[in-house]
Amino acid sequence: MNLADHLSPEIQSSVAIEYLNASGQAIKRKVIRNAFTSLGRNEFRELVLQVSDGKLPQNFILRQIQIFTRFIRDGKSSIVLRPDNVQLLISNCPSDKLKHFMKTLMIKHEAGKSEKPVNERMRLLSGLPRVFETISPIQRKDVEQANEMRAKVNTQTPVKGKGLSNRGPNAANRCPQKRPRTASAENSLISELRPSKKPALTMPQQLQLSTEQSMVLSTVLSGKNVFFTGNAASPAEQLFPPCKVSASVSFFPGTGKSYLLKRIVGALPPKSTYATASTGVAACHIGGTTLHAFAGIGSGKAPLEQCIELAKRPGVRQHWISCRHLIIDEISMVEGEFFDKLEAVARAVRGRDEPFGGIQLIICGDFLQLPPVTQASSQTKFCFQSKSWRRCLHLTMELTEVRRQTDKKFISLLQAVRLGRCTEEVTRQLLLTGNNKIERDGILATRLCTHKDDVDLTNERRLQQLSGEVHKYDALDSDPMLAKTVNAQCPVGDQILLKKGAQVMLTKNLDVARGLVNGARGVVVGFEGTERPLPKVRFLCGVLEVIKPERWVIKAHGGVYLSRQQLPLKLAWAISIHKSQGMTLDCVEISLSRVFESGQAYVALSRARSLEGLRVMDFDPKAVNANPYVLQFYARLKKERALYQTSLDPYLGGKENN
Repeated sequence: MNLADHLSPEIQSSVAIEYLNASGQAIKRKVIRNAFTSLGRNEFRELVLQVSDGKLPQNFILRQIQIFTRFIRDGKSSIVLRPDNVQLLISNCPSDKLKHFMKTLMIKHEAGKSEKPVNERMRLLSGLPRVFETISPIQRKDVEQANEMRAKVNTQTPVKGKGLSNRGPNAANRCPQKRPRTASAENSLISELRPSKKPALTMPQQLQLSTEQSMVLSTVLSGKNVFFTGNAASPAEQLFPPCKVSASVSFFPGTGKSYLLKRIVGALPPKSTYATASTGVAACHIGGTTLHAFAGIGSGKAPLEQCIELAKRPGVRQHWISCRHLIIDEISMVEGEFFDKLEAVARAVRGRDEPFGGIQLIICGDFLQLPPVTQASSQTKFCFQSKSWRRCLHLTMELTEVRRQTDKKFISLLQAVRLGRCTEEVTRQLLLTGNNKIERDGILATRLCTHKDDVDLTNERRLQQLSGEVHKYDALDSDPMLAKTVNAQCPVGDQILLKKGAQVMLTKNLDVARGLVNGARGVVVGFEGTERPLPKVRFLCGVLEVIKPERWVIKAHGGVYLSRQQLPLKLAWAISIHKSQGMTLDCVEISLSRVFESGQAYVALSRARSLEGLRVMDFDPKAVNANPYVLQFYARLKKERALYQTSLDPYLGGKENN
């Protein structure tokens, strides 16, 4: 599979074909576990959906259709064909491909409504041989024709129960459709398929990946075990991954790691892909669960035999058996002995002797960032120090294009700090930031703290000092009894207290083009509404916005989905360094006097977008340090790459001379 496959008018998935009676009940059902579904046209140029099990294809003419997309992020969707009373239930399809497929179907179907339908008499008298031609790529004229047809529908009075829905095949007949809430950019496709809104359709977007990101995705789709890590290698070294060592893709902060991980998740079959991370917040960012929740072996401190028994429990065992692709983000915070336990458990539960029981590993992180959390009396053991590390992984790659920062001087400074190098020039530049005036338009700098208690105390005290009425916002959880589970993974709390003048930051991408991104800083300037006033926030990017509740969906133990609806805001006088991972902060103040872990200073500094938006207080060069074992690990990888490149030089030279 390559990146071009994402734009193909064909998907591979499981398909259940149901034949319905007049009341919408299935009277006959056929399930194809590995089906190929294609869009095409027949001899009359009608839009046709072809479903094949690899032997005998079935063609369905798309006259009147209903599309249901509520679970499209999970690789599920359904199409009801009227008046044929046939329903196609699609599942286990890579979500990105399914979204593109459904949007293509929608545009082609809407554009085709302007053509004269073919009646049965014309079919019988035509004498044309039956054909199926794969549909041509979407053109601008297709989108324009589709929007013309939508415009006609929008000028008419909506008919209850007609059109598309995202609630289920018979939902339109049960109750009037409600106007959907404003969708985020991530759910824009789903909102476009909602009938009551009938928004203008747009051209399907290709995956916006850099060359480096595309190489990573292609490697993952080829089935390789891939490890994404931070690396200070030169661009020339990227082309020569070491033989028989871990597949490592380096990520400087801001190189698009989270975006790429989401694209990887969207390109793999949902039923056999498990996205995990070492922390709850990181797991939420990629739409997954924590690694501990997936493993089902608790803290992993128990003896191996007991861990295996825990993993063989019903439900937990099913995860291990069905998993073919395991994604682990923020690997630097996973303890080495825990990784060894997982590897042994995987082999035992799956009954296979291959490394990790034959599961493909897609691992991401930077060992020069935050290390595993261990007891004070214990020595930190990283994953790369585990016995099974090199046996489980294959190949080294890296991303080096920095997107968060654009100032080359700042990027160079961060790379030095990452390696624990605090030169006189680095010290001078960081000391100079202590005089930066980064407050603007009433928006104060966010202080990054090493300890969570300092964060809570600072935010509570500063909120109390503000005059005016307190506005309380309680989250709406799908299961209030599991609020603690949601709190551990969701970036917003179950209760938010705000006042006019409160310093806040966004916790979700709302509108990237306007600067409303995760970590965007702002100040509450007022509240709008009477029944439940919503905060009006002025952001540093210049946007003035009334913030409405957003929805987060997380995976809990046993694969259960939990949701939380809450304002995408958090108080921002202070935030912990741990919680800031993955964020880009416009104005940040850092006190490094209480740094207690290697890599902590680097993580804190790399949250800033620029030197101008950074103020470092109490700077001490001793706070800049890197773990010596991690430095040795990266030095060894660099040496292996150099040896591999040298061994290829004669062959590369020969090719150049031909």
